[in-house]
Amino acid sequence: MQHAHETHAPDQAAPKVELDDEDRSKDAFFAEVGDVANRMIEAHGKDFAMGVLIIGARFIAEGKPLARPT
Repeated sequence: MQHAHETHAPDQAAPKVELDDEDRSKDAFFAEVGDVANRMIEAHGKDFAMGVLIIGARFIAEGKPLARPT
């Protein structure tokens, strides 16, 4: 909450940072996960999407496969 005595500088564009290949790759994966999460939310709601992401993280932590073998 902003108080009367506080002032904020106008929004300034953040300096452009050059990303290396690894950071660009990570950004691409994060965007891809975001797209999948948005589709899950649209199809089945936030609770489902959060559950899938949490269970996925748990499986990764426990070394379990994320997909059924085909």
